[in-house]
Amino acid sequence: MLLASSNLFASSIRRIFVTRGCDLGKRSKLFQGLLMQLSSAIRAALITLTVAGAGLATAYADSGSIRFNVIKAGFVVGGSGGSGTLVFHGRRYPLSIGGVSYGFTFGASATDFFGEVSNIRSPFDVNGVYGAAGAGVAVGPGAGGIVLANQNGAVLTLSGRQMGLIVAADLNGLVITLR
Repeated sequence: MLLASSNLFASSIRRIFVTRGCDLGKRSKLFQGLLMQLSSAIRAALITLTVAGAGLATAYADSGSIRFNVIKAGFVVGGSGGSGTLVFHGRRYPLSIGGVSYGFTFGASATDFFGEVSNIRSPFDVNGVYGAAGAGVAVGPGAGGIVLANQNGAVLTLSGRQMGLIVAADLNGLVITLR
């Protein structure tokens, strides 16, 4: 469509010169070259504006820091709960954490998570269900990391320190809500 509009532009300019009695014979090649450069420049400008506009749509997503603790206990079916804080644009937002796991779970542990939440536009984008499948054993102190995402597109990149005795090979669902 862009090529058709630039060809239409070139033919319109040619008609103007011909109707006014201008001789385009000798200058025709120069004139056509100028029109081709102009139409190429217009195409390049439109492509640049389109790409820049698409980039601005995703540029509004922001990030913040998050910290929370979770206590987990279970025997086949497990439960977890805790609280934490989201820091977004310099403000602190209290969080509630809850969850359920199903699979081979035995024991109890407490984990302190800290990290970054990205791809959010407001603090309410953190609200949601974060799912994970995993297996692990914790005896005493331990450390680990995980990346989780929710239905709003928020991405948690977390590290954590775990204390307790727990053996797990289960499916986990973690629900985070702003209080």
